Amino acid sequence: MKNRTALGALVKRIYDSFEKQANSLLRTQDLTMAQFGVLVELSLTAEKQLTLKELEQRLHVAQSTTAGIVVRLEQKKLVECFGDPVDRRIKLVRITAAGEKRLQYADQDMEATERSMLSALSAQEQDTLLRLLEKLCSSLP
Repeated sequence: MKNRTALGALVKRIYDSFEKQANSLLRTQDLTMAQFGVLVELSLTAEKQLTLKELEQRLHVAQSTTAGIVVRLEQKKLVECFGDPVDRRIKLVRITAAGEKRLQYADQDMEATERSMLSALSAQEQDTLLRLLEKLCSSLP
C-alpha cells in the first residue's frame, strides 16, 4: 500500500474540523449545523415548507433524526409543523419569519467558516476544489 492518507480519512478530518468550527459559530445563534441544514432546505422552496419525508431525503438522515431536529426547531419557534390539509397523515414543516431571520445571521457564520477552511487555497484552487467536490457529489447514489 502506498504511503498516503485515504480519501475517507481526509474527508472525515475536514468535515470534523468544519463541523466543530461551524457549530462553535452557530452556537451564538442557538443553532447546530443540523438545524441550520433544515432551515436552509425549507428556505430554498417556493412555499418555504416541505414534508418531513422530503426533509429526511434532502438531509440524508433517518426519519427519527429529522423529527428530533424539527422538534427542537419548533420549540425555538423557528419552524411550525402541521398536517397536510389533503392527507392528515403527512406532516408538513414550514420555516417561520423568526426562522428566516435567524437563518440570515447563521448563514453569515457558515460563510465565515467556509472562508476560514478555504483560506489556505488560492481563488483558482478553491474553484477547482469546489468543482471536483460537486462532481463527486453528483456521482453519489
